[in-house]
Amino acid sequence: MRLKDRVAIITGGANGIGLAACKKFVAEGAKVIMADFDEQTGKIQENSLRELGYEVTFLKVDVADRKSVDLLVSKTIKTYGTIDILINNAGITRDSMLLKMDPSDFQRVLDVNINGVFNCTQAVVPHFIEKSSGKIINTSSVTGVYGNVGQTNYAASKAAVIGMTKSWAKEFGRKGIQVNAVAPGFISTSMVEKIPQAMLEKMASAVSLQRLGQPEDVANAYLFLASNEADYITGHVLHIDGGIMM
Repeated sequence: MRLKDRVAIITGGANGIGLAACKKFVAEGAKVIMADFDEQTGKIQENSLRELGYEVTFLKVDVADRKSVDLLVSKTIKTYGTIDILINNAGITRDSMLLKMDPSDFQRVLDVNINGVFNCTQAVVPHFIEKSSGKIINTSSVTGVYGNVGQTNYAASKAAVIGMTKSWAKEFGRKGIQVNAVAPGFISTSMVEKIPQAMLEKMASAVSLQRLGQPEDVANAYLFLASNEADYITGHVLHIDGGIMM
């Protein structure tokens, strides 16, 4: 098992890519904290995985709230004694064209997608430094690299994630900590499934592999970057996009 007995916090873990990552990590022997704001779904998924014999604990968190994040970290250490992996997967969208975008929607996306990553990382890193090891994987997006119409707030937040990833890789490399990011393209999650079928087909046709990605495609990247196989990789942004922007 590639993650045997390692303790991983996965934010946004109750749905979509985060849930796929939780399932992937526990199957590889990890003890997983499924952290999410959606308590009802999180409890259902926690029970489902526990019935299969996996070690997983759901904890409710608002990553934009530092007190909530600090409580998440302290409960994780109380439950499992340590933290080895942090997956900053939680994120939201509030899409709109610039001239129609409500300033509150702009700010909320930044609060979750930037401040949330900052809060979780700053809260966890002292524990990584103490033991001179740790893996941090941040979730950016191809939108953060190339931009996208109607996603000023989301693009800005995901570009910031890339900047933070590269900065932290430089800061913490000497401490034995690897910091990387993934940049998913069009992934078939509940967020994407709300898009009309004709638009989904158009999106798929723009991808070199001629299909949307699956949550498991991104979860596989998380697994690789969290494993010993990626011990000499840091500051990297791994595109999981089917070749959409080649």
